[in-house]
Amino acid sequence: MSRFSAITDNPHEGRFNKKTGILVTNLGSPDAPTPKALRVYLAEFLSDPRIVEIPRLIWLMILHGIILRVRPKKSAKAYASIWTENGSPLIHISQQQADKIAEKLKANNHNVEVELAMRYGNPSIEAGLEKLRDKGITRIIVFPLYPQYSSPTTGSTFDAIANVLKKWRWVPELHFINGYHTNPLYIESLANSIQEDLDKNGTPQKIVFSYHGMPKQFLDHGDPYHCLCHQTTRLVVEKLGLDKDLVMTTFQSRFGKAEWLKPYTDATLESFPKEGIKDIAIISPAFSADCLETLEELEEENREIFEEAGGEKYRYIAALNDRDDHIDALYDVLKPNL
Repeated sequence: MSRFSAITDNPHEGRFNKKTGILVTNLGSPDAPTPKALRVYLAEFLSDPRIVEIPRLIWLMILHGIILRVRPKKSAKAYASIWTENGSPLIHISQQQADKIAEKLKANNHNVEVELAMRYGNPSIEAGLEKLRDKGITRIIVFPLYPQYSSPTTGSTFDAIANVLKKWRWVPELHFINGYHTNPLYIESLANSIQEDLDKNGTPQKIVFSYHGMPKQFLDHGDPYHCLCHQTTRLVVEKLGLDKDLVMTTFQSRFGKAEWLKPYTDATLESFPKEGIKDIAIISPAFSADCLETLEELEEENREIFEEAGGEKYRYIAALNDRDDHIDALYDVLKPNL
């Protein structure tokens, strides 16, 4: 046997190839709508230094001494109100998105593997990466489904990826997509979802673009999220040719005593009826899939706030989820990396 033959007949050679794998990620969900499951999920989520920027020791004492003793029961009740026979809406919709992305890639002759992972909870980032590694993939595209970059979402996902890969002997070729808030097809899919609502229900007095909030200090320290949200709103308004006075950008989901990005969604909705605005539509473009913050917070909690303040017509425009035009947009974001 020649030296060349001995080298090329390596039985381990087939373990590694140049095939591309795509890890589609989102925020995550507890395994069940129970206090026990929420305690596990919130402990992981709220222990992330990207989420809470308070001196570590002080925060961990607050988290384990107070928050994880009180909040799981309240959060479990909220999750229970949106839980379905398929489990967590976010996980179920995210899996539908990943499956449709895979189908779209295959239809366009891309030989890739697609796996789903969540930043917190299951399926985990580590499990998703290991599935790709087990298939011999050495080129990975990480695709967090957060249109607007922010440190607590996209940045935290990068941290999780790095924490896994630093333990691997062979680090794969890595492409990390850190946002797509100006992608023309993403803007078009948002515009389409709004136009469909307007065609069906008529034009309200206000269309509210409600984005997930964050502490104002994040913006002060250089996080671009606030600006990217406003840019998304502007591009959709221009796409639809809407009057700028018809549209308002707000921020939801705040907690704690610190100042968050303003105006606040709940306070804005409460003030509208006093200003004579009693007919609104609301959309949350930062969420690629419906989840607790849309199905419970916007559909239920904020609707109640608006109606109790004197509002009469309130409609939530669903997240883009697995709409075909949304999948087209996600594929368009992926294409330059393939």
